[in-house]
Amino acid sequence: MTMRVISTIDAVRQAVREARSKSLTIGLVPTMGALHAGHVSLIQAARQETGYVVVSIFVNPTQFGPSEDLERYPRPLEKDLENCGKQGVDMVFIPDGATMYPEGYRTFVEVEELQDVLCGAARPGHFRGVATVVLKLFNIVQPDVAFFGQKDAQQARIIRQLVNDLNVGVRLQVCPIIREPDGLAMSSRNQYLDATQRKQAPALFLALEELRGRVQKGERDARILREVLAARIASTPGAALDYAVIVDCNTLKPISKLNGEVLVALAVKFGSTRLIDNLILTV
Repeated sequence: MTMRVISTIDAVRQAVREARSKSLTIGLVPTMGALHAGHVSLIQAARQETGYVVVSIFVNPTQFGPSEDLERYPRPLEKDLENCGKQGVDMVFIPDGATMYPEGYRTFVEVEELQDVLCGAARPGHFRGVATVVLKLFNIVQPDVAFFGQKDAQQARIIRQLVNDLNVGVRLQVCPIIREPDGLAMSSRNQYLDATQRKQAPALFLALEELRGRVQKGERDARILREVLAARIASTPGAALDYAVIVDCNTLKPISKLNGEVLVALAVKFGSTRLIDNLILTV
């Protein structure tokens, strides 16, 4: 089947109707483009699990703050389409801003509390934009399964809440973090790092692994473990810690003792480039 590249909502809906008429299940991989191995792993999971794979490519302006990198966000569309073709994607949806947010647009989705912590504290309004665009994509594509990456753990948690609260008929599949050989989590923003910063960036992964080792040896005090993360980042040249947190996986609220399912999350800046990483522990 030839991959279709579609830019209008009506054409997407028509193509999905045709797929459903052949009894195919629909998989959606929402992206902002600049596809890397992490995105490819999501597309491969969708290809394995569903009969008709849709990838959306849309650099969503509503999730960028005034001082953030909307204009310089990479947009290598030709390369992305080639990548999608190699992975057997059935349809790529590439709307423009006016299609997603036509003149007079006024409706936004907020997931209270979950959107205001971790990355939301440093990026007010970010998850409002994420939740809105994801719900719009769900409504346009009507997927059976949507695929997201564990690297964006807070985003995945917020979308799960949105799906549950608003009775959206889609199953979420959260796929493991894909890493460079030195441990750095794959991200479209990694290309902003200069050579020196790139050499230091695996510090996030090394900090998380050091913490994992402490937990395996029996440490359960969250304060001590947070200090392990902060110390590792503080000792990394050029790294500025935004946050190092240990929170309940469900509420995203800080905990004092590790118990149950726990999210350990880091955000670190190298110059103007902000990197995130995390791990989930079951204690």
